[in-house]
Amino acid sequence: MEYRYLGRSGLRVPVLSFGTGTFGGSGALFSAWGSTDVAQARRLLDICLDAGLNMFDSADVYSKGAAEEILGEAIKGRPRDSLLISTKATFRSGDGENQVGSSRYHLINAVDAALRRLGTDYIDLFQLHGFDARPPVEEVLSTLDNLVRVGKIRYLGVSNFSGWHLMKSLATSDRYGWSRYVAHQAYYSLLGRDYEWELMPLAEDQGVGTVVWSPLGWGRLTGKIRRGQPLPESSRLQSQTAVDSGPQVEEERLYRVVDALDEVAAETGRTVPQVALNWLLQRPTVSSVIIGARNEEQLTQNLGAVGWNLDAGQVARLDAASVVTKPYPYWHQAGFAYRNPTPV
Repeated sequence: MEYRYLGRSGLRVPVLSFGTGTFGGSGALFSAWGSTDVAQARRLLDICLDAGLNMFDSADVYSKGAAEEILGEAIKGRPRDSLLISTKATFRSGDGENQVGSSRYHLINAVDAALRRLGTDYIDLFQLHGFDARPPVEEVLSTLDNLVRVGKIRYLGVSNFSGWHLMKSLATSDRYGWSRYVAHQAYYSLLGRDYEWELMPLAEDQGVGTVVWSPLGWGRLTGKIRRGQPLPESSRLQSQTAVDSGPQVEEERLYRVVDALDEVAAETGRTVPQVALNWLLQRPTVSSVIIGARNEEQLTQNLGAVGWNLDAGQVARLDAASVVTKPYPYWHQAGFAYRNPTPV
């Protein structure tokens, strides 16, 4: 397993990390992802650790906390310092007025609750699951900095922030000498390249490592979706909740990308998911790509995305198949590319 620095921090993370969204299977959205129990989770963690993957990502809203609880049970008896545990909070975790957001009140309670569910004394990487515009950014960052200082959190990150959300936060941390965000967990795939327009240049400039979520385009790049064929019965895309809340993709573009993936997979002797994941591992600023799996077969296949690389021509063909017109002002800046170079 290859390891990379998480942004400009001193923390080394595996290029593949394991997401626990399939743990528990509670609710319409997460039941469509999977329903891994404790025994199955232990087995999946064994496979990950044998492959050198030791970073495991969760969130308090995954199956209403059950995913963190199952992960906590699965890591029992393992040396804690050999694991990297990542989790997230911000979204609603209860019915009370203050059981949501990034206020001091909610963040302190959310971290303490996550520690109890995970059965650990500290979280290696704690991320805000989304941007909360209500509390002052100073309240959010001073709270997180204090949680780092008391040892409950080791590193800070965010997820699903816009460029100005993240930059304002980083500037505030710098102004007061508070702990900085070193990671941005972002949606990025061959079917979702919006990350490249602003967030990638920001990450390169500010030393923020990207942790990619849904690298297979919300289940569209598993190799099971083809032109003229119905969706697989087990696909998360069959869930109405997933259809309503997930990223939408124009059908012709989806098939154009799948066709290119099929060609490259045939050339390399790899699977479509392995090619899609390997493409991401060659993108600038990417520190780790979160893979998920309902079973051992899926996990083993995804782990096969490392240890080899697509060649430049194959990368270029995938780039061309997945390209979309940039929104303003990025299409305008592209005309001044020699003074606005893209990250490399």
